[in-house]
Amino acid sequence: MTKQFNVKTILIGCVLILMCIGCASRKEVVYLQDVDPLKQQIISQNYEMIIHRDDLLAIMINSKDPELAMPFNMPLTTYQLGTTGGSYGQQRVLGYLVDANGTIDFPILGSIKAEGLTRMQLTNQIKDRLTKEDLIKDPIVTIQFMNFKISVIGEVARPGSFSISGDRVTLLEALSMAGDLTIYGKRDRVAVIRERDGKRTVLFHDLRSADLFQSPCYYLQQNDIVYVEPNRARAGQSEINQNNSVGVWLSAVSILTSVVSLLVTINKK
Repeated sequence: MTKQFNVKTILIGCVLILMCIGCASRKEVVYLQDVDPLKQQIISQNYEMIIHRDDLLAIMINSKDPELAMPFNMPLTTYQLGTTGGSYGQQRVLGYLVDANGTIDFPILGSIKAEGLTRMQLTNQIKDRLTKEDLIKDPIVTIQFMNFKISVIGEVARPGSFSISGDRVTLLEALSMAGDLTIYGKRDRVAVIRERDGKRTVLFHDLRSADLFQSPCYYLQQNDIVYVEPNRARAGQSEINQNNSVGVWLSAVSILTSVVSLLVTINKK
């Protein structure tokens, strides 16, 4: 009876330890744990993209009279895609580069300040000038970012750079593009690295908390870098693979042998 009791006690203890580990793991992995599912949150942040230096803008002018709009539009360029024999040409409009002074050199209108404006603000500015200077009475101005990209590195399934077609991308969407965090990624140490006006800022985020939505980096900007820090298990694996794999495995085998010997001894008594 004593033997069975001792063995059962050890087994129950092991089960309890595994359950505690499971609960701790869940708290480390689950996102947005403190969000109230019934409470609506007001989105107070303005997520419109701001134009910065070195941005490449596609600006198209249209009108009921195509000849009036023609001088304001960049020509189309053709480039090859694919390998020889199976390649094909694709046309793309040339863009306007925002220079070091924050301006673009626009046909006929000359230098236009673009830095610090949203896409819609620059659209309205060009439209107003075309109308006021009696160049086009009914201009339709379309502006798109041509080099809006973000990079996701670290403990994600598919790290890399991603081109964004629209004007908005969130931190969670960027992680989704990269295939989400691996099990080795630290949910409370997700960094956004942002460079603006000669300054670099690094802001860490805890994906487990609803405070994530209030971060100034929740809505990403062009050329932001998202870095997911590895947890201790991944760091330990790195050390094992590079330096002391034999020693660690021998230690693990020694511990396992000791546990088995203990159980055998208990059963013999």
